[in-house]
Amino acid sequence: MAMSEISAASRENITVGNAVDGKLGLGDLRMDPATLAHQAAVAEAGGNPQLAENFRRAAELATIEDEQVMALYEALRPHRSTAAELEELRASLLARGAPRCAALVEQAAAVYARRGLLR
Repeated sequence: MAMSEISAASRENITVGNAVDGKLGLGDLRMDPATLAHQAAVAEAGGNPQLAENFRRAAELATIEDEQVMALYEALRPHRSTAAELEELRASLLARGAPRCAALVEQAAAVYARRGLLR
């Protein structure tokens, strides 16, 4: 499978030197959801369903703004969110077409409630 280009930077321009010099932005390094989905299929075929599921969630997250992804990570830290806040987050992920990530938030909310990790 060929690598999809989702930014103006060509593969030849994606170097450590250009990154250090500030010539690359986060968009230049973002993974394409189709590439991540392909990696999921490879992992599944290789007998690693957990890794495949991680790649599928990553493909969903690749379509979401960086700030929103960071807010998701912050919300999932213990004692950071209420059950209602996690439910709101789950619903927003569903609305954005990220059902696997929404399911992960739902599972986390149940575990956090059981273990006393909600705010």
